[in-house]
Amino acid sequence: MVDFWRGKKVLVTGAGGFIASHLVERLAQQGAQVRAFVRYNSRADPGLLSMIPDSLFSALEIVAGDLRDAAAVEMAMQGVAIVFHLGALIAIPYSYRHPVEVVESNIIGTLNVLMAGRACGVERIVHTSSSEVYGTAMRVPIDESHPLQGQSPYSASKIGADKLAESFYRSFDLPVVTLRPFNTYGPRQSARAVIPTIITQALTQPVVHLGNLYARRDLTYISDTIDGFLKVAEAPGVEGETFNIGSGVEISVGELAALIFDITGSQIEIVIDNERLRPKKSEVERLLADNKRARERIGWEPRFTLRDGLKMTIEWISDHLDYYHPGEYQY
Repeated sequence: MVDFWRGKKVLVTGAGGFIASHLVERLAQQGAQVRAFVRYNSRADPGLLSMIPDSLFSALEIVAGDLRDAAAVEMAMQGVAIVFHLGALIAIPYSYRHPVEVVESNIIGTLNVLMAGRACGVERIVHTSSSEVYGTAMRVPIDESHPLQGQSPYSASKIGADKLAESFYRSFDLPVVTLRPFNTYGPRQSARAVIPTIITQALTQPVVHLGNLYARRDLTYISDTIDGFLKVAEAPGVEGETFNIGSGVEISVGELAALIFDITGSQIEIVIDNERLRPKKSEVERLLADNKRARERIGWEPRFTLRDGLKMTIEWISDHLDYYHPGEYQY
């Protein structure tokens, strides 16, 4: 609904990140007045926002700060109608090394967003969860009532953030809704994620270094995930609810690599790199979304097949290889 967003004042946290930069771009295209909250750095680097068209970038209000600073978050939220909270530290291997920073950013940062939303009287907060909160599937497909399992410090921090969002809805009637994307991929994604890792190596290296080839994932193209954010913000009467955004199709990492090799025309050997393997009890072996609630309640459904999404992603990465360091393990 383009008219819904025209002139709407919106705050996006974590705006310099992969998913958030695409969300900011789509909102700006639809006429929203976007305030982009990015983590402060001395270079005034807006992250991946620098990759959106200049005509859209120039219309943004960029605010630098830290989600752990409650005053900074509340100042950024002044006069805003809708908040998309995507700011988080998301790398699972990084959470093994720096769990305190991850917990502070993801839990305290979310608490600050919720408190500011209450103080500022916003119309809605869309809180971003992660399919990692489910851990290895106990049953498939995974619906929103599936038990939550903290199999990494990152997933535990997101469970804590999700429960804070739930508590603010129940305790204070804060108009918050939780979106739970399964593995999203597409242009601009860093090589921290498996798809860019495979693609960049397939395009430039004689072998591809990977970790667990048997883990199965539900992969969603970025445009479909952004559709989910917009639809959950637009939908009436969904406050307090949680929605899975996933394709409903699963594939193993090994099968995914074979598909990418087929699209790129590569014949490459896969080498298992022990550094890329997660601790056994921490590895999430299977994720497969039940997206029935999103289809029925907010009218969302995926539009892109995995092959089509991968083709577009490969094309973008081919044109932006200078953004990557193929073969280097980025945790």
